[in-house]
Amino acid sequence: MDLQRVEKELKKRHSFPYKWGRKQSDDWDKKTNFIYTTYSFKKLLEQTNSLEVAVKNYALNRWYNYWSAMAIESIFTSHKHITAHKNKYNKLIDFTINDIPFDHKTSVFPKGFNKSIEYTLQHKKELITWFYENQSQQGRKHLKNRLFVVLFDKNKEHWKMKAEITFLKTNIEKYIATFSQKNLMTLDFGAGKVYSDIIWIQK
Repeated sequence: MDLQRVEKELKKRHSFPYKWGRKQSDDWDKKTNFIYTTYSFKKLLEQTNSLEVAVKNYALNRWYNYWSAMAIESIFTSHKHITAHKNKYNKLIDFTINDIPFDHKTSVFPKGFNKSIEYTLQHKKELITWFYENQSQQGRKHLKNRLFVVLFDKNKEHWKMKAEITFLKTNIEKYIATFSQKNLMTLDFGAGKVYSDIIWIQK
């Protein structure tokens, strides 16, 4: 993946308001699945100009989040100790690190957690549990191993950091370089042991 190109295209999204208007759903996902094969922001605008505003906003957000996630997954899987999962459509596993399977999820620091960043940095497991308990009930909902890439911007524009691919790459590679299973959080939601961790990225 050409990460520089992806970063350039993603940043074009910043000139439009970031509004969902509704929770993500399987039904609206089907309406906007063209985002998976739309590589440029210009083409995306062409495909969404005839849509009602709510659907257009939904498509812009899905496109932005999807291609940011693909870039981040590429950053992980380009590392020699990480293996991409053979089935790219698998919703439980994106890659394995030292033979431990993980799905990865990039999230902005959540308002709904109702705790300060200072508190959260000292109570990582509490936020991880919150993420699992408050994840979308659609598509990729699961209670398996997951790495959370959590973005925090001091100017409160956390969502824009999803386009900072070069900056994210530097921080993710630092995490990978010191990865150890003993540093992972261990949780149990009633169906066996789950490994998880947070990769904090702040600006």
